[in-house]
Amino acid sequence: MSRRLVTFDLFSALIDSRMGASAVLDGLARARGWSVDGGVLYDVWDARNKASQRELTTWVPFAEHCRRALAGAYAELHLPGDPDADVVVLLRSVGDWPLWPDVAEELPRIAARHRVGVLSNVDDDVFVRTQVAQFVADDAVLTSERLQAYKPAPEIYRRARERAGALVHVATSGRDVRGALEAGIDVIRLRRPGHALDPSGPVPDQVAGDLAEVGRLLG
Repeated sequence: MSRRLVTFDLFSALIDSRMGASAVLDGLARARGWSVDGGVLYDVWDARNKASQRELTTWVPFAEHCRRALAGAYAELHLPGDPDADVVVLLRSVGDWPLWPDVAEELPRIAARHRVGVLSNVDDDVFVRTQVAQFVADDAVLTSERLQAYKPAPEIYRRARERAGALVHVATSGRDVRGALEAGIDVIRLRRPGHALDPSGPVPDQVAGDLAEVGRLLG
C-alpha cells in the first residue's frame, strides 16, 4: 500500500451536498409556506457559508459558519426563519446527503491500494454522521476543526501536509483546487456536475472524470 495519504474533499468530491441540503431546505420552506425553492435557498446559503469561511480571520466551528450564513440567507430572501433552530435540522441531516454514484464502489478500491483520508471544511461531529465516515480511518480525517483553518487559506493545506507527510489531494470545487495548488499540494481534479475551475487560478496537471479514473491516475 502506498505510504502517501490521498485526501478527498467531502462535500463536493464524495457527497452531492447540493442535492442533500437542498432537499432539507425545500422541506423547511414548504412546511412554512414559503415560495422560495430549496435549491435557491441552498445557493444563497452556500455562497454566504463559503464567504464566511474565506473571510473570517479567527477560527470558529463549521456549524457557526453555517448558522451565520443561514441567518444572512433568510435576511437576503426576506424569510421569517429561525437560523439557530434550522441549522441544527440541516446539519443533523448530513447522513442522508447522497454519495456520488461511484463512491461506494470505487473509494474502497482506492483504499485497498492507498491510504485514504478526507480534507474538509467541517466539524468532527458533522463528519462522523456522513456516509463517508465508514470508509475513512479516524487518523486520516483532516477536518477544519482539527487543523484550525479553512479552505482556501494556505494554512489548512500546509497543516494537512505536516500531519500526513506525503500528500495528494483529490479536489472538485474551484476554490479547493486553487487553494491546494497555490499551497504547493499535489492535486488530482475530480470533475463533478455543478463545479468548475476558478478561471483566474492555476490549472491542475491531472484531471479525472470519475473515481475509477482517479484510481488509475494514482497508479
